[in-house]
Amino acid sequence: MTIERVNLPDPISRLKKTEKTVSPKKSRDTDSIQVSVDAKNKAEIYNATEKVKMASDVRIDKIEEIKRKLDDPNYITNTVLEKTAESIMEYFGI
Repeated sequence: MTIERVNLPDPISRLKKTEKTVSPKKSRDTDSIQVSVDAKNKAEIYNATEKVKMASDVRIDKIEEIKRKLDDPNYITNTVLEKTAESIMEYFGI
């Protein structure tokens, strides 16, 4: 003789039941943000940096001009050397 359980819950019936979805309450308030002055400054610096990165690093016209000048033996004089040295020292803060 076998005894079977009576009124067993059906495990699949639990999966078939769905709960009603509750829609979120709509708010009349609008979302807003406030950006600090520091963040605005950093964004401006970032944008400027990106523009510089996209710009061409080499100015072909300047390179050609310098090559022509250096090929001329009369170009390199003490005056030119002094101006170049002063520019280098100024650049490095010496």
